[in-house]
Amino acid sequence: MTEIRDQLRALSFLNGITDTSIHQLSRLVTPVDYACDALLFAEGDERRLMALVVTGAVAIEKGRATRPVRLATLGAGEAVGEGLLLDDSTHGTTARAIVNTRALVLSRDQIELMIKDAPSLYATLVGRAARAIKHRLSAVDATLVGRGRSLGFGGTRTRLEHDLLGEREVPDDAMYGVQTLRAMENFPITGVPLREFPALIEALAAVKEAAALANAELGLLPQAVCDVVTRAAQEIRAGRHHEHFLVDMIQGGAGTSTNMNANEVIANRALELSGHTRGEYQYVHPNNHVNLSQSTNDVYPTAVKLALHTVIEGLRHAMKDLAAAFLMKGDEFSPFIKMGRTQLQDAVPMTLGQEFTAFGHTILEDVERLGEAQALIREMNMGATAIGTGINAPRGYADAVRTHLSRITALPLITAPDLVEATADTGSFVQLSGVLKRCAVKLSKICNDLRLLSSGPRAGFGEINLPAMQPGSSIMPGKVNPVIPEVVNQVCFDVIGGDITVTMAAEAGQLQLNVFEPVIAYRLLGGISALTNACTVLRERCIVGITANPDRMRQFVEQSIGIVTALVPVLGYETSTEIARDALASGRGVYELVMERGLLTRAELDRALNPEAMTGPPTSPASPTLPPLPVAESPLVSKK
Repeated sequence: MTEIRDQLRALSFLNGITDTSIHQLSRLVTPVDYACDALLFAEGDERRLMALVVTGAVAIEKGRATRPVRLATLGAGEAVGEGLLLDDSTHGTTARAIVNTRALVLSRDQIELMIKDAPSLYATLVGRAARAIKHRLSAVDATLVGRGRSLGFGGTRTRLEHDLLGEREVPDDAMYGVQTLRAMENFPITGVPLREFPALIEALAAVKEAAALANAELGLLPQAVCDVVTRAAQEIRAGRHHEHFLVDMIQGGAGTSTNMNANEVIANRALELSGHTRGEYQYVHPNNHVNLSQSTNDVYPTAVKLALHTVIEGLRHAMKDLAAAFLMKGDEFSPFIKMGRTQLQDAVPMTLGQEFTAFGHTILEDVERLGEAQALIREMNMGATAIGTGINAPRGYADAVRTHLSRITALPLITAPDLVEATADTGSFVQLSGVLKRCAVKLSKICNDLRLLSSGPRAGFGEINLPAMQPGSSIMPGKVNPVIPEVVNQVCFDVIGGDITVTMAAEAGQLQLNVFEPVIAYRLLGGISALTNACTVLRERCIVGITANPDRMRQFVEQSIGIVTALVPVLGYETSTEIARDALASGRGVYELVMERGLLTRAELDRALNPEAMTGPPTSPASPTLPPLPVAESPLVSKK
């Protein structure tokens, strides 16, 4: 009981509450441990609990689909599900632990007991819940930038900050500072803020954490400052405070605004953790401490590469799952004979299973190509600082920061052997973009084939049926369109166009720095995210529900001239040619002519066209394993 009372006193949600109230509350709450990804409650569920977070972090998400929108992330000291104190409506959001989390939980029954036995405690908690919800809505407004909400944080309270250009008032609710504020004003370009790319935010935090540890190790950063900076960075890596990353993804300055957004958020959170208020930069400074021994020119590309590594892994797994769905359909459809086509003309018989198996294998090829691109982007230029000379970074810093960053990310990172070259070069981004274009081209081609094979259904090929997802026309009753392959086609077009953007941005780099990396990051991260979603949607809402029309396929085979090729081993080339010529001239079927002339019985024809007779050499393995990461030891280590 004493331990619970001590935990309650440490919660910011309960700051200032009386000892009597703490004692009353300690007799009501129940400690609960939630594993990572465990749900506290789901959107639409009846309200049954309120949780006070002791350790860990909980994401508040909207949407029950596989890709929910994260509205906020709550950490130690905050309340989750406090709406239970106010009404009995269903949950409007989902709460999910994003790391292992311990909470002190109040059930509906316990709250009813509180109302009866400790009404003053209940009234106190209601007031705090109302304030917490108001504050959270402010953060949600900032989170939903690009979804119809206004930019930034509101409220009338401000703090005064200054930079090179003078003083500005910054909203007191904001963890960002004056330089982020200026960037938000200067770059209202896409309406897509940095917080839309959590992998990039978490990568920035990982870089800042590694830099702080390296600087402390080398005696440049006081240990107390290092401790609060790393704690702040770890919170961001756990998904917290992302609503404060609001600079537009496309910006001038080679990513400086993004770097400063991270520096300011980490500095202000570190100030809070050390008992100071936001903006008291004499204790923890965005540049002097958080950005120590760094430049945007090594931080930004390193963070972008780490983020890309993360999202590529997600794309690879989505593609493997999609390929597995095609291979399963390949097995299901293996008995069904059909006509293969070249140049949109009848070619030779094959099976529908062979066609779908080929779709799966061509996707798996690109899973491996993406793995090769991942290996290239594990080379970084941390320690290069401004142009690669390492100015303002101490001897040993590049090795130290690489060691810490490799441990934090669990990746075998290497330092480029020539940091000047690495700072100016964007070749790995161009390589990755080319691989993404290859993935998009092949996936779009598959979608084209699916639309052709399902066309009609009565006046087209009609060999397969795609799942009907929605009515297809506002004027034509009964029409159903192949909307899932169509949307995937469009994602692929966008990725293919993005490759041109990346190519032009990489080519336009000048001298010791490429200032256009923000648009490279925007196109690559956005393209990978869209392609990952497209693969998932195609698998879930199309491929798994495809059915075959074997009778129609068989009819096409029997009417086609192309089947004579399959009869050459039985009838010989000359006889098969004569049959083909007569079929073309008369319009009659090959089956009919062969049986009429007594060359083969129907049973013999069926055996000649049996799917097993058309099975070619063994295909490649159904599911190659993801290539292992190379070992961390590498000769490519900076000698700086």
